[in-house]
Amino acid sequence: MWSKVGSGLLVGLVAGMAGCTIQAKSPQPTASGQSVTSGQPAVSGRPVVLTTFTVLADMAQNVAGEAAQVESITKPGAEIHGYEPTPSDLTRAAGATLVLDNGLNLERWAERFYNSYPQLPHLTLSQGVQPISIAEDAYQGKPNPHAWMSPQNALIYVDNIRKGLSDLDPANAELYAANAKAYSARIQAIDRQLKQAVSAIPPEQRYIVSCEGAFSYLARDYGLKEVYLWPVNAEQQATPKQMERVIETVKANQIPAVFCESTVNNEAQLQVAKETGAKFAGLFYVDSLSPPDGGAPTYLKLLEYNVNTLIKGLQGN
Repeated sequence: MWSKVGSGLLVGLVAGMAGCTIQAKSPQPTASGQSVTSGQPAVSGRPVVLTTFTVLADMAQNVAGEAAQVESITKPGAEIHGYEPTPSDLTRAAGATLVLDNGLNLERWAERFYNSYPQLPHLTLSQGVQPISIAEDAYQGKPNPHAWMSPQNALIYVDNIRKGLSDLDPANAELYAANAKAYSARIQAIDRQLKQAVSAIPPEQRYIVSCEGAFSYLARDYGLKEVYLWPVNAEQQATPKQMERVIETVKANQIPAVFCESTVNNEAQLQVAKETGAKFAGLFYVDSLSPPDGGAPTYLKLLEYNVNTLIKGLQGN
C-alpha cells in the first residue's frame, strides 16, 4: 500500500453525523524516529501528511480529523498535470511523514519528491480502482487518471487513506475508522442524490461536453455520454482534428451546452459553442478545489457543483 440539487439534504446528513466523534490520541513516534517539520509547524507532534493536490487533501482531512495535519502541495486553482515542484515544496516534503498521490500517471512530477527522499513513505490512493482506458489520440490505451470523479471510486480512496493513516499512526486507528465510515456515508448520500437528479434528464440528452476527458468515470456511473476536446490537460490546446470531432458531435446530437474546466483556457470550447450554436454553460471543477468562497471548496461540493452546472446547462438555464 505504501509507494442546487438537494443541498439541504446534504447539510442535514453532515449535521446528523457530526455528533459521533472519537478523541484523538497522541501519535506514536514514526518508525524512523525523525522529527516532523513542514512548511507550517506540526501541531502537538501530529503526523504531517502531504497530498499532491487539493481534492486529495480534503478527502484525507475528513479521515484524519484532528489526529494528523494534512496539507496540499498544490494550491486551489493549480493545474496539476504539468505542475513544477518548487524548492519550498521539496523542503516541505523533507519534513512530511507521508505523501498521498493519485497515481494513474497523473502526477509524474511527484517522482522528484520520491527520488529526493527515498525513505519518505507514499501511498497511491487509486490502488484498487478499475481504470478506464483512454480510447483515442496519443494517450490511447493509457488509464484515465481522474478516478476520483466517481463517488464510488472515492470510497476506495477513503478506505486507502484510512489504511495508510492507521499504519502510520496505530494509536488513532479507531478514530480514522470512525471518520472514514462517516465520510463514506456522506459520499454515498450525495451519490444517490445526484444520480436521481441526472435521471430526470432524458437519456438521449445526457451528454457532457468538456475540454478535458475528465468525466469518464462519472459518465459511466451516471449514464452520461462523454465528449471532450483532449484526453488530459497535458495538452491544453485542441488540434483541428479534435475541434472538428467535437463540433460534428455537438451538431449531430443537437447538444445544447458545452463546458470547460476551471484550470485550463476555455478559448477552444468557446469556439465550439460559436460554431455549433450551443451555449457555453460554465466551468467544472476537476483537478482542483476552488478557494473557500468559491463554488467547490470541498470534494462533496465539487461533485454537487459539477452536476448542478451540467443539468442547468442541458436544461437551458
